[in-house]
Amino acid sequence: MAEKPAVLIIGGLGYIGRFLALHIRKNNLASEVRIVDKVLPQLAWLAPEFAEACSQDKFMQADASKEQSLPRIFDRSNGKQWDYVFNCGGETRYSQEDEVYKVRSLALSVAAGKEAAKRGVKAFVELSTGMVYKPDSQPSKEGDKLKPWSKIAIFKLQAEEQLAKIEGLNLIIVRLAHVYGDYASQFVSTALCLARVYQHLNEEMKWLWTKDLRVNTVHITDAARALWSVADWYAVKKQANWDAKAMGKIPTFNVVDEGQTSQGTMADIIGKLFGIETGFQGQLISTFARLNMDSVVDDVNDEVLGPWAELLEDAGITRPGPLTPFMEKELLKDTDLSMDGSRLKQVVGFKYEKPQITKELVQDMIDSYTRIGWWPVAK
Repeated sequence: MAEKPAVLIIGGLGYIGRFLALHIRKNNLASEVRIVDKVLPQLAWLAPEFAEACSQDKFMQADASKEQSLPRIFDRSNGKQWDYVFNCGGETRYSQEDEVYKVRSLALSVAAGKEAAKRGVKAFVELSTGMVYKPDSQPSKEGDKLKPWSKIAIFKLQAEEQLAKIEGLNLIIVRLAHVYGDYASQFVSTALCLARVYQHLNEEMKWLWTKDLRVNTVHITDAARALWSVADWYAVKKQANWDAKAMGKIPTFNVVDEGQTSQGTMADIIGKLFGIETGFQGQLISTFARLNMDSVVDDVNDEVLGPWAELLEDAGITRPGPLTPFMEKELLKDTDLSMDGSRLKQVVGFKYEKPQITKELVQDMIDSYTRIGWWPVAK
């Protein structure tokens, strides 16, 4: 048996990083794991099941976007190098100033990539987003037209391009759909918080645009498995089935489930779970919204944030978690997140355990929020 790989996870306390660490621990996949994050574990909203996977002895507090931190992050006590480096770091909040993404996302990726190349790391996995594609209801393949439509995606694409130029970097790029699952606090969770408010107000929950707008998803446990699978495929299976002529020099994979999740899918699941009416704004309101996005979003946020705060208070939740019904303008655009995930299955042989989002998996999310004390349970 070859020795198990030594693994460095940058941004390892972020949502995806912690689940990757958990997947590695549960399946005993690594000889050593180091989790680097600028946030301390005590402040990262970690659920109890991450205690061992993200334990203090594996953790190092450091900011990987600062070049002077890199020797400390990459040096190991035995003098050997890390085999796999996963870059799960970077700014995940929307609507920040460009400078924030430049420093926290782009500079971090490039600095970590250069260091990994210098040290001969066997696989460097860069997490990117499906929002780099030109929006289309037809699912985008990895080689399709790029036109990033969120700030995160603009700087993630720049990171992809700059990493690809680093001599000697064993780079794999993974473009993710909307990641959902237990303890998730973005996108699907926002819709759940909104639904809880509308349930409380006894009002219909209406989406902008149409039921056909694609909002493709992937479950967090499948996302974590996929990250490990591509690193293993690259380093151990030596990129079997990769056709560089047809597919390009840098292995790039979409990570997206098979359900082609749309707003209609979400409305259906949420309507059933919360027992509320759901629907879609007509053409007129959608057209108005397209022209007055700022004021429309501000109105909705004004409408829901007060009742959400009341719900938390009534439930005795004094230390609210990361959940909020606050809607981000960038995510409310009339843009499809529509991705084709067949390459990962064909080339790497990956199989999705949760091939589509279901009512049960979304109920699991709500149960996870309730367990950890984030959810205002209906009385």
